[in-house]
Amino acid sequence: MTIRVLIADDQQLVRAGFQMILDAQPDMEVVAAVADGAEAVSEARRLRPDVCLLDIRMPKLDGIEVTRALAGPGVENPMRVVIVTTFDLDEYVYGALRAGALGFLLKDSGPTLLIEAVKAAASGDSLVSPSVTVRLLQHLAQPKVRVPVPLTDPLTDRELDVVRLVARGRTNQEVAGELFVSLSTVKTHLGSIQRKLRVRNRVGIAAWAWESGVVG
Repeated sequence: MTIRVLIADDQQLVRAGFQMILDAQPDMEVVAAVADGAEAVSEARRLRPDVCLLDIRMPKLDGIEVTRALAGPGVENPMRVVIVTTFDLDEYVYGALRAGALGFLLKDSGPTLLIEAVKAAASGDSLVSPSVTVRLLQHLAQPKVRVPVPLTDPLTDRELDVVRLVARGRTNQEVAGELFVSLSTVKTHLGSIQRKLRVRNRVGIAAWAWESGVVG
Protein backbone atom coordinates (compact mmCIF):
# COMPACT_ATOMS: atom_id res chain seq x y z
CA MET A 1 0.00 0.00 0.00
CA THR A 2 1.36 3.41 -1.00
CA ILE A 3 1.25 6.20 1.60
CA ARG A 4 0.02 9.40 -0.06
CA VAL A 5 1.57 12.55 1.40
CA LEU A 6 0.83 16.27 1.17
CA ILE A 7 3.67 18.72 1.94
CA ALA A 8 2.99 22.33 2.97
CA ASP A 9 5.94 24.68 3.46
CA ASP A 10 6.59 28.21 2.25
CA GLN A 11 10.20 27.40 1.34
CA GLN A 12 10.55 25.85 -2.10
CA LEU A 13 13.85 24.15 -1.25
CA VAL A 14 12.30 22.46 1.78
CA ARG A 15 9.33 21.23 -0.24
CA ALA A 16 11.64 19.89 -2.93
CA GLY A 17 13.92 18.21 -0.39
CA PHE A 18 11.09 16.50 1.47
CA GLN A 19 9.49 15.41 -1.80
CA MET A 20 12.76 13.91 -3.02
CA ILE A 21 13.19 11.96 0.23
CA LEU A 22 9.63 10.65 0.33
CA ASP A 23 9.22 9.92 -3.38
CA ALA A 24 12.39 7.82 -3.17
CA GLN A 25 10.61 5.43 -0.80
CA PRO A 26 8.93 2.49 -2.55
CA ASP A 27 5.79 2.81 -0.44
CA MET A 28 5.34 6.61 -0.47
CA GLU A 29 4.09 9.18 -2.97
CA VAL A 30 3.89 12.98 -2.62
CA VAL A 31 0.53 13.96 -4.12
CA ALA A 32 0.81 17.71 -3.50
CA ALA A 33 3.44 20.25 -2.40
CA VAL A 34 1.99 23.67 -1.54
CA ALA A 35 3.36 26.98 -0.26
CA ASP A 36 0.67 28.33 2.08
CA GLY A 37 -1.82 27.22 4.69
CA ALA A 38 -4.99 28.03 2.78
CA GLU A 39 -3.87 25.95 -0.19
CA ALA A 40 -2.88 23.16 2.20
CA VAL A 41 -6.43 22.98 3.57
CA SER A 42 -7.97 23.13 0.10
CA GLU A 43 -5.70 20.47 -1.44
CA ALA A 44 -5.89 18.19 1.60
CA ARG A 45 -9.68 18.21 1.50
CA ARG A 46 -9.65 17.60 -2.24
CA LEU A 47 -7.03 14.84 -2.33
CA ARG A 48 -7.50 13.23 1.12
CA PRO A 49 -3.83 12.26 1.54
CA ASP A 50 -2.87 9.66 4.13
CA VAL A 51 -0.49 12.09 5.86
CA CYS A 52 -0.11 15.89 5.79
CA LEU A 53 3.34 17.34 6.55
CA LEU A 54 2.90 20.95 7.65
CA ASP A 55 5.28 23.78 8.50
CA ILE A 56 4.29 26.05 11.39
CA ARG A 57 4.93 29.46 9.87
CA MET A 58 3.17 29.81 6.53
CA PRO A 59 1.29 32.59 4.74
CA LYS A 60 -2.50 32.91 5.03
CA LEU A 61 -2.93 30.14 7.64
CA ASP A 62 -0.22 28.81 9.96
CA GLY A 63 0.39 25.14 10.57
CA ILE A 64 -1.61 25.03 13.80
CA GLU A 65 -4.64 26.62 12.13
CA VAL A 66 -4.35 24.15 9.25
CA THR A 67 -4.03 21.26 11.70
CA ARG A 68 -7.13 22.40 13.55
CA ALA A 69 -9.06 22.64 10.27
CA LEU A 70 -8.01 19.16 9.14
CA ALA A 71 -7.74 17.20 12.38
CA GLY A 72 -9.12 19.31 15.21
CA PRO A 73 -12.09 18.74 17.51
CA GLY A 74 -15.35 18.52 15.63
CA VAL A 75 -13.76 17.57 12.30
CA GLU A 76 -15.42 14.58 10.68
CA ASN A 77 -12.98 12.02 9.30
CA PRO A 78 -9.91 13.86 10.66
CA MET A 79 -6.70 13.59 8.68
CA ARG A 80 -3.31 12.58 10.00
CA VAL A 81 -0.99 15.54 10.45
CA VAL A 82 2.72 15.80 11.24
CA ILE A 83 4.25 19.21 11.98
CA VAL A 84 7.79 19.68 10.63
CA THR A 85 9.35 23.00 11.59
CA THR A 86 12.55 24.90 12.32
CA PHE A 87 11.05 26.47 15.41
CA ASP A 88 11.55 24.42 18.58
CA LEU A 89 9.21 26.45 20.77
CA ASP A 90 7.06 24.95 23.52
CA GLU A 91 3.99 26.92 22.47
CA TYR A 92 4.23 25.42 18.98
CA VAL A 93 4.66 21.86 20.27
CA TYR A 94 1.71 22.04 22.66
CA GLY A 95 -0.43 23.98 20.21
CA ALA A 96 0.17 21.53 17.38
CA LEU A 97 -0.48 18.42 19.46
CA ARG A 98 -3.58 19.92 21.06
CA ALA A 99 -4.86 20.91 17.61
CA GLY A 100 -4.75 17.27 16.54
CA ALA A 101 -1.26 16.65 15.13
CA LEU A 102 0.07 13.11 15.45
CA GLY A 103 3.71 14.11 15.31
CA PHE A 104 6.11 17.02 15.73
CA LEU A 105 9.53 17.03 14.07
CA LEU A 106 12.29 19.56 13.69
CA LYS A 107 13.58 20.07 10.15
CA ASP A 108 17.08 19.03 11.22
CA SER A 109 15.82 15.64 12.48
CA GLY A 110 17.06 14.00 9.28
CA PRO A 111 15.46 11.88 6.55
CA THR A 112 15.24 8.68 8.59
CA LEU A 113 13.11 10.27 11.31
CA LEU A 114 10.99 12.04 8.68
CA ILE A 115 10.22 8.73 6.98
CA GLU A 116 9.49 7.06 10.33
CA ALA A 117 7.13 9.89 11.30
CA VAL A 118 5.18 9.55 8.05
CA LYS A 119 4.89 5.79 8.49
CA ALA A 120 3.84 6.18 12.14
CA ALA A 121 1.18 8.75 11.28
CA ALA A 122 -0.14 6.63 8.41
CA SER A 123 -0.71 3.77 10.85
CA GLY A 124 -2.28 6.04 13.47
CA ASP A 125 0.76 6.20 15.74
CA SER A 126 2.66 9.31 16.82
CA LEU A 127 6.29 10.38 16.71
CA VAL A 128 7.77 13.45 18.35
CA SER A 129 11.37 14.59 17.89
CA PRO A 130 13.54 13.21 20.72
CA SER A 131 14.80 16.74 21.43
CA VAL A 132 11.32 17.89 22.45
CA THR A 133 9.87 14.68 23.91
CA VAL A 134 11.42 14.93 27.37
CA ARG A 135 10.56 18.61 27.71
CA LEU A 136 6.99 17.94 26.59
CA LEU A 137 6.51 15.16 29.14
CA GLN A 138 8.08 17.27 31.90
CA HIS A 139 5.61 20.03 31.11
CA LEU A 140 2.65 17.65 31.18
CA ALA A 141 3.87 16.13 34.45
CA GLN A 142 3.90 19.43 36.37
CA PRO A 143 1.54 19.33 39.38
CA LYS A 144 -0.31 22.44 38.18
CA VAL A 145 -1.70 20.54 35.22
CA ARG A 146 -2.46 17.30 37.05
CA VAL A 147 -6.21 17.63 37.14
CA PRO A 148 -8.02 14.27 37.28
CA VAL A 149 -10.42 13.83 34.41
CA PRO A 150 -13.69 12.23 35.50
CA LEU A 151 -14.59 9.30 33.28
CA THR A 152 -18.14 8.08 32.86
CA ASP A 153 -16.71 4.73 31.75
CA PRO A 154 -13.57 4.03 33.85
CA LEU A 155 -10.52 2.32 32.38
CA THR A 156 -9.88 -1.29 33.34
CA ASP A 157 -6.64 -2.30 35.06
CA ARG A 158 -5.33 -3.72 31.80
CA GLU A 159 -6.24 -0.57 29.90
CA LEU A 160 -4.36 1.46 32.51
CA ASP A 161 -1.33 -0.76 31.91
CA VAL A 162 -1.55 0.07 28.22
CA VAL A 163 -1.97 3.78 28.95
CA ARG A 164 1.15 3.87 31.12
CA LEU A 165 3.25 2.21 28.43
CA VAL A 166 1.91 4.47 25.69
CA ALA A 167 2.71 7.49 27.86
CA ARG A 168 6.28 6.20 28.14
CA GLY A 169 6.57 6.16 24.36
CA ARG A 170 6.23 2.42 23.73
CA THR A 171 5.11 1.24 20.30
CA ASN A 172 2.20 -1.19 19.89
CA GLN A 173 4.68 -4.02 19.37
CA GLU A 174 6.56 -3.11 22.55
CA VAL A 175 3.33 -2.85 24.54
CA ALA A 176 2.33 -6.31 23.31
CA GLY A 177 5.71 -7.73 24.31
CA GLU A 178 5.74 -6.19 27.78
CA LEU A 179 2.17 -7.25 28.57
CA PHE A 180 2.49 -10.67 26.92
CA VAL A 181 -0.55 -10.13 24.69
CA SER A 182 -1.10 -10.11 20.94
CA LEU A 183 -0.77 -7.03 18.75
CA SER A 184 -4.48 -7.21 17.89
CA THR A 185 -5.31 -7.20 21.62
CA VAL A 186 -3.25 -4.04 22.10
CA LYS A 187 -5.09 -2.36 19.21
CA THR A 188 -8.43 -3.37 20.73
CA HIS A 189 -7.40 -1.87 24.08
CA LEU A 190 -6.26 1.35 22.38
CA GLY A 191 -9.58 1.71 20.59
CA SER A 192 -11.46 1.28 23.86
CA ILE A 193 -9.16 3.71 25.67
CA GLN A 194 -9.56 6.40 23.01
CA ARG A 195 -13.32 6.04 23.20
CA LYS A 196 -13.41 6.30 26.99
CA LEU A 197 -10.98 9.24 27.14
CA ARG A 198 -12.59 10.90 24.11
CA VAL A 199 -9.22 11.39 22.41
CA ARG A 200 -8.27 10.63 18.83
CA ASN A 201 -4.76 9.27 19.05
CA ARG A 202 -1.83 8.14 21.19
CA VAL A 203 -0.77 11.72 21.88
CA GLY A 204 -4.13 12.33 23.53
CA ILE A 205 -3.75 9.15 25.59
CA ALA A 206 -0.24 10.14 26.72
CA ALA A 207 -1.32 13.69 27.56
CA TRP A 208 -4.22 12.38 29.67
CA ALA A 209 -1.90 9.97 31.47
CA TRP A 210 0.61 12.65 32.44
CA GLU A 211 -1.96 15.32 33.25
CA SER A 212 -4.03 13.01 35.46
CA GLY A 213 -1.01 11.61 37.30
CA VAL A 214 -1.40 8.04 36.01
CA VAL A 215 2.33 8.21 35.23
CA GLY A 216 4.93 10.53 36.68
